[in-house]
Amino acid sequence: MSRKNRASRRTIYPDPNYKSTTLSKFVNFMMFDGKKTTAEKIIYTAFAQIKNKTKEDPIKIFNEAVNNIRPNLEVRSRRVGGATYQVPVEVKTSRSQTLALRWLLDASRKRKNKNMSDRLFNELMDAYQKKGSAIKKREETHRMAESNKAFAHYRW
Repeated sequence: MSRKNRASRRTIYPDPNYKSTTLSKFVNFMMFDGKKTTAEKIIYTAFAQIKNKTKEDPIKIFNEAVNNIRPNLEVRSRRVGGATYQVPVEVKTSRSQTLALRWLLDASRKRKNKNMSDRLFNELMDAYQKKGSAIKKREETHRMAESNKAFAHYRW
């Protein structure tokens, strides 16, 4: 069985509390050394903070934040002759979600707050309001694709 087939068969079960596959994927991204309960505790604490501060459904805010972070375009390296070009390509839906979750987690980890749930809460709220490090990363990716639009004809 090829690697691609194996990856496409992987099923991700929805999160038990919020019934969201995106959230369960995010829990798996956050997990270190198989400590899933710890990752869930951090996320649920951040969600409780969201519920207390905004009085809205935390999963709605989470999904909106992830959608705000998702990139539409990215650049891929393409070698033509002796030169390597950065070619802008559209991002598939699954990859854009994965990138958004990865960027959200990286931005949360780089924040200066005391504990991870506070960092995650602040980054989620920033992404929901279309600001913060994860949004900056998306804008940077789009800017790269825009500036290399001249090489779009090298697409494969």
